[in-house]
Formats: sequence, structure tokens, C-alpha cells
Amino acid sequence: MSYLLVISAGMGVPSSTRLLGDRLAGATNEAAAAPLEVRTLELRDLAVDLAHHYTSHIASPALREAFDLVGRAAGVIAVTPVLNAGVNGLFKLFFDLLDEGVLAGRPVLMAATGGTARHSLAIDNAMLPLFFYLKAAVSPTAVFAATDDWGSPDSGLSRRIAAAGADFAALVASRPATDYADEFADVPDFASLLGS
Repeated sequence: MSYLLVISAGMGVPSSTRLLGDRLAGATNEAAAAPLEVRTLELRDLAVDLAHHYTSHIASPALREAFDLVGRAAGVIAVTPVLNAGVNGLFKLFFDLLDEGVLAGRPVLMAATGGTARHSLAIDNAMLPLFFYLKAAVSPTAVFAATDDWGSPDSGLSRRIAAAGADFAALVASRPATDYADEFADVPDFASLLGS
């Protein structure tokens, strides 16, 4: 069954980053002709696995499962907090370690959270180049939510979420999901070749 995958790089519990991802998934399903199951991947739960894979090139079963979730998703909602004008380290590390072809042609909705609206350019400066490089089908409407957006009914956050959800639902509907298959899965790794 096809599903939407929310990838949250939020650090806290509860997390405004996760909340934004959940609201975007809800808005996408509200706008969709046929709502999809929503699954969530919390990157903080994979922090140790990501660091180990980065230094050893060995993916844990949990990390392999996470990568497989991305490769089977009908669409990915990628949400990160903004730190020092960029995405957080877990977010960047996850997408750095993801096989390059997994997101090719796959719909992606970008979103970010931060203390003030001055951090909103991180979507254009840090996230957009990353997803263009990974050849994702990037949804035209991204959402940034500052701390003030959550407490003010006049902030327009609900309207921005609804607009992004409608655009993303249309993108997902126009691009049927295909499972990712690594064309180089059977090629021996470099360490194995050197050991022979």
C-alpha cells in the first residue's frame, strides 16, 4: 500500500518540527482524492545508527528499514529545525547517507521550523539544493513555521499548510509511486575487493 512518509529531524518531545510534519500530512490527505496512510520517521531515534553508518559504512537493521521506507513512499514530507541558518545535522546526515537514487522522481514537500522568520531562507538555501541534487520532484510550496506562528491565529500558518498540502496532494497524484531498487546492490564494496 502506498503511504506518505513524514521525516522529522525534531529533537524534542513534543517537537514543533514533528507537529508541522503531522499537520502537513493531514492537509495533504484532506486535499487528496484518495487519502494515504501516514508513516513517520523520527531521525532522533536513529542518531547513533546514523553516526555509526557514517564512520563504518555499516547500516544497522533499523537504518536499512528507514531507508527502505523512503524508497517505497508515495511522497516524502521532510521537516527540519533550522540551526545556524541551515538544516540540523541529523537531517543532513540522513540524506547524505541515503542512496542517491532513492528520491529520484519521488515527490518531496519541504518544511522547516525556527525561532524567527529570519531563518525561513534556509529552505531555499539549504534544503532546495539538496533535494534538487537528489533529483526529487520538489513540491512548489514549502512551509516555514516560526515560534510566533504557533501561538497566533492570525499568523497564516494554517493557510500556508493547507496550500502546501493541496499542492503536494496534486504532485503525489500525478506521480505514481515506484519502489526503489538499487542498481548497484550486487556490486561488491571496496573493502571486499581489497580483501580478495
